[in-house]
Amino acid sequence: KTAVFATLLASAAAFAPSANKAGSSALMASPYENEIGALPPIGFWDPAGLSRGKDEATFARYRAVELKHGRVAQLAVLGYVFQEATRFPGDLASGLPFADVPNGLAALTVVPVLGWVQILATVGAVEKNGYLGSFEVGMPDLDAETLAKRQTQEIQHGRLAMLATLELFRHDMSNGADGLGEQLITGLPFLY
Repeated sequence: KTAVFATLLASAAAFAPSANKAGSSALMASPYENEIGALPPIGFWDPAGLSRGKDEATFARYRAVELKHGRVAQLAVLGYVFQEATRFPGDLASGLPFADVPNGLAALTVVPVLGWVQILATVGAVEKNGYLGSFEVGMPDLDAETLAKRQTQEIQHGRLAMLATLELFRHDMSNGADGLGEQLITGLPFLY
């Protein structure tokens, strides 16, 4: 009888509500929960807790890096689609016409050494000088609410483009082994 009673008690305890314990969570209130880019229903999304305990200058640097990566990812996605639709005339390098450069990640294997030097020097110069694109010329004159909405849209588009770029890379590396075939990236049918 005691064993049966203990078993029933243990099984009933499995369905009893647990006591609330104070714990830490990445979803707890953050000093940055009202920053641009936080959208309902999730709000400020920082599951890894990267902004926890950071001052405003560090958070501003993180946001600037996020914007930069988002802009680069948007260009990468456009580059993937553009190379499917058309090619630049002329040569990438002496004796290497743009028409002979393969699509996707395979293009990295045919860029000459001096091309990589140019790319790395340009990226290094931009990184050293820190230009992100906050220029007065061409800046629209918007009220604060519209500007905040557009800045949120830019951040969200960048986040989506970062995910899209990773998927394009993944697909290129899988080489069609995922069952989607090569036609997803090399030979997009809706572009022809």
